[in-house]
Amino acid sequence: MEPGGLEWLLVPMQRLVSWGAAGAMVFGGVVPYIPQYRDIRRTQNADGFSSYVCLVLLVANILRILFWFGRRFESPLLWQSIIMIITMLLMLKLCTEVRVSNELNVKRRSFAAADSKDEEIKAPPKRSYLDFDLNYFWHWSKFTDYVQCVLTFTGVTGYITYLWLDSSLFVETLGFLAVFTEAMLGVPQLYRNYQNRSTEGMSIKMVLMWTSGDTFKTVYFILNQAPFQFSICGLLQVFVDIAILLQVYLYSHYPQKPVSHTAHPASTKAL
Repeated sequence: MEPGGLEWLLVPMQRLVSWGAAGAMVFGGVVPYIPQYRDIRRTQNADGFSSYVCLVLLVANILRILFWFGRRFESPLLWQSIIMIITMLLMLKLCTEVRVSNELNVKRRSFAAADSKDEEIKAPPKRSYLDFDLNYFWHWSKFTDYVQCVLTFTGVTGYITYLWLDSSLFVETLGFLAVFTEAMLGVPQLYRNYQNRSTEGMSIKMVLMWTSGDTFKTVYFILNQAPFQFSICGLLQVFVDIAILLQVYLYSHYPQKPVSHTAHPASTKAL
């Protein structure tokens, strides 16, 4: 058979593999959160998941979308950011509802000043968040407050991007900040493990899922010649995941100290 005779089979297979890789790229990042979401919904306990994970990923993916307007990269990477933003908002909605339903303290905390008479009765005196008290940042009692914060951040950064879109330095810096923010997601977990000298309460399955996902993502960046920021920060993210896995091995085989606190299933990238 002539070499050209296999083209009718190879070309569709290459397209199928390409579509499969693109689909994995778009939806693969949200897969680790599915069991976490189901577990929170089943147990009605969100203690094992940090809402700061959602904050970091929302910031990173909003900046990545803005970076796309300055430097058009592959559409699967753009759709990945959109899907991730939707996923993080769903996680925030569930965690907020569960946390508020379990809170004994009736005082409501808001991103903006509350003007509801019902809230004034429940939590006098009314607290204004126009002074932006950092002590309660990202610990609000309503999902709408998180949405307002995300929309405010998107509006401000979007306007700045619009003004500086013609600056290649700004665009490249924006792209770097987007992927670097996401790459640093595991560092607080790494540091917390180091402080506790233990990985108790951290889901090892979650770590493995993140490591495999980040490895696939980085290889995808390199093979598809994505902007260099993506590849560099992807490699950094893989190194952080591997470091966390090393901590799991070291602290399980060579315990540093007895741990007395109660374990909770935690997100790998909890802050």
